[in-house]
Amino acid sequence: MGVVAPVTNKMQFCIDACQKCEQACYECFNACLNEPDLNARKSCVSMLVECAMMCQMSVSMMSMNGQFSKAHCQLCAQVCEKCAQECAMFKDEHCQECADICRMCAEQCRKMASI
Repeated sequence: MGVVAPVTNKMQFCIDACQKCEQACYECFNACLNEPDLNARKSCVSMLVECAMMCQMSVSMMSMNGQFSKAHCQLCAQVCEKCAQECAMFKDEHCQECADICRMCAEQCRKMASI
């Protein structure tokens, strides 16, 4: 359910998924900074920040029922999929969990984009 307006009801699952994905990406980013192979994770670490920022913007767009919400969610799905691919290359638990959350968010974003 929308927090103060019912207009976001149909988008709430996607809003929640994007918020969870943003948090997961920032947590994974922080965990990756402490991994001994940080240099090998450059692309992943960069993608984590990009994905988190994309998800944050998606939440904002949907919350205000912005006219480009669907298009933004379509792009967000692509970014989340790419982030999932990057994270999946590393076997530590935080990267594997983040990859799963990114895939879930991508799925919700695709559904939102097709509403």
